[in-house]
Amino acid sequence: MTRIEQVISSIESLSEQEFARLRDWIIERDWEKWDAQIEKDSETGKLDFLIEEAFGEKEKGKLKEI
Repeated sequence: MTRIEQVISSIESLSEQEFARLRDWIIERDWEKWDAQIEKDSETGKLDFLIEEAFGEKEKGKLKEI
């Protein structure tokens, strides 16, 4: 049995409450990784094109003030 198969088997044996707790942990962990990647990409300039695009759209009058 592979490691992932063992994990799946263990997950399938969880109670509803345990599964909900695991699901919430996985979702939170996923968001933490996403946030870290966004922060890294921002610091390295990989997202600068989004800022430039937004300024361009604003100059064209296509953005609304919030």
